[in-house]
Amino acid sequence: MKKKTTKGLSYRDAGVDIDTKGQFTTDIYSKMQKTFSSRVIENPDGFGGLFALNSRLKKYREPVLVSSTDGVGTKLKIAFMTGKHDTIGIDLVAMCVNDIVVLGAEPLFLLDYLASSKIVPKVLHQVLDGIVEGCRQAGCALIGGETPEMPGFYHEGEYDIAGFVVGVVEKDKIINGKTMKPGDVVVGLSSRGIHSNGFSLVRKVFFDKAKMKVTQKLAKYGLNTTLGEELIKPTKIYVEPILKILNKHKTKKIIKGMAHITGGGLVENIPRILPEGCAVTLEKSKWNVPEIFNIIQDIGNIDDQEMLHVFNMGIGMVLIVSKSDAKTVLNDLESAKEPGTIIGEVVRGNKIVHVL
Repeated sequence: MKKKTTKGLSYRDAGVDIDTKGQFTTDIYSKMQKTFSSRVIENPDGFGGLFALNSRLKKYREPVLVSSTDGVGTKLKIAFMTGKHDTIGIDLVAMCVNDIVVLGAEPLFLLDYLASSKIVPKVLHQVLDGIVEGCRQAGCALIGGETPEMPGFYHEGEYDIAGFVVGVVEKDKIINGKTMKPGDVVVGLSSRGIHSNGFSLVRKVFFDKAKMKVTQKLAKYGLNTTLGEELIKPTKIYVEPILKILNKHKTKKIIKGMAHITGGGLVENIPRILPEGCAVTLEKSKWNVPEIFNIIQDIGNIDDQEMLHVFNMGIGMVLIVSKSDAKTVLNDLESAKEPGTIIGEVVRGNKIVHVL
């Protein structure tokens, strides 16, 4: 038998650097610890994250766990184009926690999935910084995740992220919209712009049709930012102000229903929480539409209905309350530094939204 003279292949030759990944995994644990509280049982080398329920759930009589998973879609392309990766993690957390707080749930912990063609610590640490900041804003712990290196699957320099959140709510405090009735009012909370939905159309408008660059200044449109800076603005996290209101009014369901305004906009997300026999009428003149939406509509020659079906149009979260409680809720929102505006009302109808 001939002696082997050539060097055998290794995992590194296939594009996976185990040593770099190992060091990265070790490094990110210190970031995760920034989100820990006494509820987290540290298990740095384990196969799963540990979270102690008893210390948190003793105040609940019938605790119900609420979970959600999401990503940030093609907004990632904007991060790749701008080279700005420190806020995309905030988007990820926001898309998850905002979806469970609408049920009245307090986020407990989050797991992330961060896959890339090759682990570039400088970039992925920025992504993790955003996730940690998002968890801080939402009051939840980042207790684990997965960071696969997948050469040949993702384009070089690109990555994908997903998040998985678990929260808790008292069973008889679940907010499901069942008590809504005509005459209730719709309170809108402002968005920070586009948030994390509609970016396939956004990219089509700005980069394919208008041939713009992310470095282009938007001064002629009345915005003191570059296009990239405007598009990369992170999704707002509404957990803190909403939980403050719910905790303040524990003996009463002062909020009858909530909708996180994501893909599908106001006209598709609000109907998801409406009971039979109810519809909603919104008055667009009641809130400020961020200029970026007017720019998109103008350049893309997009009709009003399409804009309403794709984008949040300046409203990132909707609360439905009785008319008699509206002033109280608005005052509470003001105190929580998240001002709200009455943008419409519940009327008789069949789970549709009319925008006037």
